[in-house]
Amino acid sequence: MDRNALLALIVGCVVTGWMLQPVVAGRGKDDGDGTASLTEQEEADLLFMREEEKLARDVYIAFHALWGTPVFENISRSEQRHTDSVLALLDRYGLIDPVDEHGVGEFENQELQELYDELVADGEVSELAALFVGALIEEVDIEDILIAMESTEKRDIHNVYANLLAGSENHLVAFVGNIEQRIDGDYEAQYIAQDAVDAILSGN
Repeated sequence: MDRNALLALIVGCVVTGWMLQPVVAGRGKDDGDGTASLTEQEEADLLFMREEEKLARDVYIAFHALWGTPVFENISRSEQRHTDSVLALLDRYGLIDPVDEHGVGEFENQELQELYDELVADGEVSELAALFVGALIEEVDIEDILIAMESTEKRDIHNVYANLLAGSENHLVAFVGNIEQRIDGDYEAQYIAQDAVDAILSGN
């Protein structure tokens, strides 16, 4: 699968994720600690983010099994914490978890299922290709998190997203470091603006 087709699939999945109507248990209920109702956009973002973070984890688990590169194992553990932190918000707001009993590489969202399959196939080509897939995932995550942060004024949700953003930026730095050890030249942004990537890599 060429990179342009891969990017088009990712964009399509992201847009589809935003448009999904979430399955909600106890819509608008107060959980007794002053939690306010979620907007439909907040619900959709949380449900999508839960599976998107799982997707990153699952892809990295697959790549570590395939290539044994330490960065994949390390970041997959971090992604587990990310998806768990989103789950805590789902529980707090009474949303049904889309992950539920799904195992590694299994998704409720069929668009994400197809995306997972495509990303893993792309990373099976070589270790370097897998590292580029990892960097691409983190760029997409950064964009998605920033957009989701703009759609909520709830402090607890915003704080979780801020932590996810910091993590994704660190992950991108780690992947780029591994990539640049294996290529002649500098890493070029695959999804977000090059200036944004350069700022992240420089720590600004």
